[in-house]
Amino acid sequence: MTTKNKKCRKLRGHVSAGHGRIGKHRKHPSGRGNAGGQHHHRINFDKYHPGYFGKVGMRHFHLTKQRYWCPTINLDKLWTLVSEQTRCIYKEKTDKAPIIDVVRSGYYKVLGKGHLPAQPVIVKAKFFSRQAEEKIKSVGGACVLVA
Repeated sequence: MTTKNKKCRKLRGHVSAGHGRIGKHRKHPSGRGNAGGQHHHRINFDKYHPGYFGKVGMRHFHLTKQRYWCPTINLDKLWTLVSEQTRCIYKEKTDKAPIIDVVRSGYYKVLGKGHLPAQPVIVKAKFFSRQAEEKIKSVGGACVLVA
């Protein structure tokens, strides 16, 4: 905004410039930032930010994320890991079943959301949920655990 349009131009000659004579416009009368959350601003913090202060749970020293790294894939996306040609070829060949290695595609666990087409398939993964295992076996497939 240009200087001529600023409020202070209009307030020339008005002593307190709209900030009052009694209260006065001081720098930081209640502290900077989140100061006083447990003291003079307690009501605001308790009302609008419950649980802001304090701890919860146990501490885990030297937390390394790779221990809990487990990318998942659902059954409805399972056939996207192989080409559409593969699915068509094995639809006619009933004596053989395609092997889908989900670990090779970067997934560790197979979850049971969605439906599988009614053709047998061998799925290799590190982990299977109970529902995923049931659904794979119901279409005549097999679950192979890989280390």
